[in-house]
Amino acid sequence: MDGLPDALFIVDPRKERIAVAEAHKLNIPIVAMVDTNCDPDEVDYVIPANDDAIRAVKLMTAKMADAILEVKQGETTQDVSEEATEEVVEETETVQE
Repeated sequence: MDGLPDALFIVDPRKERIAVAEAHKLNIPIVAMVDTNCDPDEVDYVIPANDDAIRAVKLMTAKMADAILEVKQGETTQDVSEEATEEVVEETETVQE
């Protein structure tokens, strides 16, 4: 890993209390699946869910992964469209001269 992550996704904050403590020390936002046996005050973005059910964990992790991939695709698409716009502007300025 080159640097600190932008956020931390945790399935069970009670079980992963060391990761929660490290994230707090480094000011990394925490997104977590919080069950009734967890303290939601430790988490920045609470997802109320059953962290003991395998199906719930699979669903939530798949949705988180899909969202991250969607954002990363948007970044590359936006970069490409910005470059194309700059090229069109440069070509138009050259033709007008």
